[in-house]
Amino acid sequence: MGYWDIEDGTDCLQKTWITSKVGAALGLVGSAYHIIVYQPDTALQGIQRASSATLTMATLGAIFGMTTCLTAQIREKPNEPLNYFVGGCASGVFLGVRTHSYMTGTSACLILGSMAAVAKMANLENWRIMGPPRL
Repeated sequence: MGYWDIEDGTDCLQKTWITSKVGAALGLVGSAYHIIVYQPDTALQGIQRASSATLTMATLGAIFGMTTCLTAQIREKPNEPLNYFVGGCASGVFLGVRTHSYMTGTSACLILGSMAAVAKMANLENWRIMGPPRL
């Protein structure tokens, strides 16, 4: 069962688990590229970088999944892009806290929130970004 198969506002733990796994996978891939490009001096330093990035991205996923689901429950409007904007914004605020920067938090809030809302709109309206054209 995938993320979009679960109705918004229901089964929050499952949705949070899925977004956490996706975040952790993205963090692991990103940290692998970072370690290849900027090689650490020691193996311990490489492990620290990889674990930090992976944990941060998993946390972003968890915050997004839980916030989106709870917002849908509280507002009683499960299929609205605003729920996804709030979830993305909450994840962006976490990035600001993590970096100790108001500007990073504000920018990430607006960017991640907007991207999440557009992703929800694309899902609701069946937009096709990639793949073969419809005939």
